[in-house]
Amino acid sequence: MIPTVEWKDGAVRLLDQSRLPESVEFIDCRDVEAVVEAIRELKVRGAPAIGVTAAMGVALGAQSISSTDYDTFAKSLLMMCDRLAATRPTAVNLFWAIERMKQKLEVLRAEPVASIKAALTNESQAILEEDIALCKAMGRHGANLIQTGQTVLTHCNAGALATAGYGTALGVIRAAWEQGKKIQVIADETRPVLQGARLTAWELMQDKIPVTLITDNMAGSLMRQGKIHLCVVGADRIAANGDVANKIGTYSVAVLAKAHGIPFYVAAPYSTIDLRTKTGAEIPIEQRNPLEVTKIHGSHPVAPTGVAVFNPAFDVTPAELISGIITERGVFKPHELAQRFAS
Repeated sequence: MIPTVEWKDGAVRLLDQSRLPESVEFIDCRDVEAVVEAIRELKVRGAPAIGVTAAMGVALGAQSISSTDYDTFAKSLLMMCDRLAATRPTAVNLFWAIERMKQKLEVLRAEPVASIKAALTNESQAILEEDIALCKAMGRHGANLIQTGQTVLTHCNAGALATAGYGTALGVIRAAWEQGKKIQVIADETRPVLQGARLTAWELMQDKIPVTLITDNMAGSLMRQGKIHLCVVGADRIAANGDVANKIGTYSVAVLAKAHGIPFYVAAPYSTIDLRTKTGAEIPIEQRNPLEVTKIHGSHPVAPTGVAVFNPAFDVTPAELISGIITERGVFKPHELAQRFAS
């Protein structure tokens, strides 16, 4: 896959996902504000990818600070961390990655600032490489849940585009395909930003994995006809009790799957599990621009001017609707996460 995010020539290079599938374009972010804008404007999206990008944003910001005094340097860098943390409130990987960079900053406080800058760059690269490894481990565990001949429904995009590489939900699908299993994928279009139509369909086609695109309101009908055998989605935050926040519409898919006796799985790394958030009711849900709803892909109007719009980016799926959560450590029931990931 084309790299979603990478450190290249002293800049954070991002695949501009707002341009897909029409064109493959890259953005070179050379300061923290450019990284902030890229995250906020969905040029990079997907919880793990946002986390990696934020970590690289911290490293990039560190390079721009001229002070060689640790306290002055740290104060400036922590302000940049706050700017990055304010971009998107729901995806916990963002805060996890920034906190990890802060901890590295603190541990190295006795070192020269030049050494700290280099260490922060290395740490951001380590986060990227770990994310790819975690996704591949998730894929291996999750592939065991898919049998040859089955059709898998996925919602939004939780693939290589949403991570540093390989993917979470699509990583599971990709691993099953690499094992030689003859499978089919059904991708919800995922209104209003169409991540399923623009990104998931494109990504699977790049790998020549059979994919069929449907509108969001078709899933129940296909389930009733026996054309869907299981669902696999990603996550932006998982609460301690196993409730899962993911792209808006995920809850509806989970309810439909439950009604039709179809397994519903969530794939996510440990950085998405937020044990400090007790239940899904405590997860902050990002509200986005109404124009995402009233216009298709930011241009073609599909609603009357001035209509009231409600546009939450995510919803919460209760733990009781989830068959299992696929992690790099294995597949667990939602209520098992708190014990398994407490340390």
